[in-house]
Amino acid sequence: MDLLFTDLDGTLLDRDTYCWQAARPALDCLRRKGIPWVIVSSKTRAEIEFWRGQLDNRHPFVVENGGAAFVPLRYFPSAVSGARRRDSYDVMEWGTPYERLVTDLHSASRISQCRVRGFHEMTPEEVASVCGMSLEQAVLAKQREYDEPFLVLDSARAEALAAAIVDLGRQWTRGGRFWHILGANDKAVAVEALAELFPRGADPLRTIGLGDGLNDAAFLRRMAVPVLIRSPQAAALQTRVPRGLVTDQPGPAGWNDAVLALIGD
Repeated sequence: MDLLFTDLDGTLLDRDTYCWQAARPALDCLRRKGIPWVIVSSKTRAEIEFWRGQLDNRHPFVVENGGAAFVPLRYFPSAVSGARRRDSYDVMEWGTPYERLVTDLHSASRISQCRVRGFHEMTPEEVASVCGMSLEQAVLAKQREYDEPFLVLDSARAEALAAAIVDLGRQWTRGGRFWHILGANDKAVAVEALAELFPRGADPLRTIGLGDGLNDAAFLRRMAVPVLIRSPQAAALQTRVPRGLVTDQPGPAGWNDAVLALIGD
């Protein structure tokens, strides 16, 4: 049995345009074969719900760099152990509450003397401009629960900032556009927890992971087949995921080629 985990930005979605149509053949193939594909993103629940609608995805999903996993009710035959019910989901949570992360980001900035600009300080219009997204999408992106993206304004002090975040008991990672401060969660923890919930058939489970950013490295290393979508971070990502297969093309075109090569038509 195959089980696919995928990042969104720069992976299934074009980094600049957010288009996904180049991946349509592979998405259709996944649907025909009944292969589950799980979104694993730094995006918020609200954002991912929007994209699940666009992509006709009805599977579980991971939000905000592993802050939580949302499993549609009755998706699995039995209840999800340790989950709590929210709306139409069973939710497994690992993340630190958002307000505490914002407070710690300001503390780390002060300690390191590194100026930052967090998502909470940005207007929806500013988020839309920085991310190249619509105002509607920016509003969804600001509905955060477990992860605070931020821009580093003093690059020479970035190392000191990262150290201060760790000293405060938090983690940091980097995506395509933003740094992120988060709690004891990461994408890998959430992915492993979800993978355990999928029933095993007669054949062993083969996990396939696709990502393009350094914040994907931890979960990609857990995959039987890690795929690195070509991007400006591809070389750095490959040093962290040496087994990773690097696509020839970036974004959804590379995603499409890799998925079709792995699962056949």
